[in-house]
Amino acid sequence: MFLVALAEAADDRYGMAHGMIVCGNLRQSRPACPSTAWWLAGWLVFGVMQVGAKDAGAPWPSGPLKLAEALNLALEYNAEVRKARQDLEAATGVAIQTRAIVMPRVEGNAGYTVRESDGVEQFPVVGLPIQIPNDHWSAGIRIVQTIYQGGRLSSALRSARLTEQQARSAYETTVAETVSAVRTAYADVWLAAEMVRVHEASVALLEEELRQTQQRFEAGTVPRFNVLRAQVELANARPRLIRARNMLRIARHQLAHLVGFGAPAASGEDLALELADPPELPSGLPDLAAGLHQALKQRPELALLRHRVALQAEAVRQARAAFKPTVEMFAGYDVHSPMFRDDWDQGIGGWLGGGQFRWNFFDGGATRGRLIEASAGRTRAQVELDDMHRRIELEVRTAHSRLVEAHELLASTRKVQEEAEEALRLAQSRASVGTGTQLDVLGAQTALTEARSIHAQAMRDCAVAQARWERVIGVPVTERAEP
Repeated sequence: MFLVALAEAADDRYGMAHGMIVCGNLRQSRPACPSTAWWLAGWLVFGVMQVGAKDAGAPWPSGPLKLAEALNLALEYNAEVRKARQDLEAATGVAIQTRAIVMPRVEGNAGYTVRESDGVEQFPVVGLPIQIPNDHWSAGIRIVQTIYQGGRLSSALRSARLTEQQARSAYETTVAETVSAVRTAYADVWLAAEMVRVHEASVALLEEELRQTQQRFEAGTVPRFNVLRAQVELANARPRLIRARNMLRIARHQLAHLVGFGAPAASGEDLALELADPPELPSGLPDLAAGLHQALKQRPELALLRHRVALQAEAVRQARAAFKPTVEMFAGYDVHSPMFRDDWDQGIGGWLGGGQFRWNFFDGGATRGRLIEASAGRTRAQVELDDMHRRIELEVRTAHSRLVEAHELLASTRKVQEEAEEALRLAQSRASVGTGTQLDVLGAQTALTEARSIHAQAMRDCAVAQARWERVIGVPVTERAEP
């Protein structure tokens, strides 16, 4: 088992986690720069370097790759996780926009108007010191606070919180899928490498058998038929070795893609990617009822859909709020040029305050249409949530059944492999003293190769079934133990 700990720091404003990795990230402290321009330029260069480093992929391992290291790198460099992290950041921006309706607005305005002198009407009374200027300017600033909007204000706060929670659940779903995919790919690489070793051993045994048969033929103790049979068996074994090596190449490329490795330019078709850990085999079988309870409680997909249902309910409330009035209060300061004397540079200003009441009595049915749309979206989200409940129960039962099957197959293949090795040893002993036939030896070699292949497949299936079980019951990534 392995430990994957939260390491990327939480967002400074809202505490949103950005990633789960084994090794911690080092945060850069603010450099002491003599000027703001140099400080911004330095951080710009650093950001470009960081983006370039991410785009180049994960650093290639210097030795055998451990499973915990592969997961650590995948959660930092995997493309799906990186995209989900950006979606999480985008959701933070959406939440800020949603909360903005509750916050006061600060509005500033300024204007200047000039007219032709003939277009300005003067007072008809002669002798009064009144002269209407042909130009006018004004400026002001106001703080506007909405105090009632039919329930939309409180709904906006709840929607912002639900938006962040929904994004977090979506991110956790991506992380869980990536962890499961990497564990499966890691087991596939191990199986492919093991199958290469099995077929290489089989080819080596058949080559030795061919060499001994040729010696016996040259000594005149066996007919040429035995040599031909050994040659045919060896020729039949080599294509299986070729296929196994090709499967290993493909499996390594798939694991490298999931982890986010940037393949070396001189790597060619074969990647120098060796594994350090054997498949993780569970010690016992889990309880199905406990797994069902945990899955319905902890699966991030269910949390995501619950947040979606709640968001759709808030959308219905906000649509209904449009039927109600809006009340706003404002306060500010205005200044303008004199209107009855030509003193352009003398401003007249003062504080002001007030309120305004708006009620949209008829909007052509737009509000009713939005309410119908929001209600349908809420019903659809509830249907998706109910369906996800049933699908998760099916996934848990299926995963448990496959885990039981993998356990039973693994236990049976251990015994078969031991028996096949003993059968080959006895067949070779009998053939060396002349009491056995070449057919017995070749048959025992074929049986041993098949037994080893089945055992390796069973180990891989057991590890993958355990990874799938932990995925479907919603085991958090941070609850795993260090190997």
